[in-house]
Amino acid sequence: MGETIEKSEDQWKEILTKDQFIVLRQKGTEAPFTGKYYANKEKGLYLCAACGQELFNSEAKYESGTGWPSFYEPISEDKVTLKEDNSHFMKRTEVVCSRCGSHLGHVFNDGPEPTGKRYCMNSISLDFKKEE
Repeated sequence: MGETIEKSEDQWKEILTKDQFIVLRQKGTEAPFTGKYYANKEKGLYLCAACGQELFNSEAKYESGTGWPSFYEPISEDKVTLKEDNSHFMKRTEVVCSRCGSHLGHVFNDGPEPTGKRYCMNSISLDFKKEE
């Protein structure tokens, strides 16, 4: 596992937009079908919007019908950390960036093969690096 990034919440507020801060640092969620990447079909890599760590390859992206970018696996398991999330009267698994601890979305067990997973991410939590 690589180097971790630690910043105070005030430092994060200085570098993130208000909406990014709400999702990435306060575990908010963007409205479905509003994010810039849910319908993106370009080839490339999806990175953490807070720290730039590469998280997902476009090859693992698929249309889940949920309105959020969905992937069946991260680039590697060490890029994300999974945490139990019992908020909003639900039992879910939160996905956070392993380098900076920012909230990305949740993972569910209703995805396609080969993993059966649906990493349901907030577009605002991601940046995209187009394949050259």
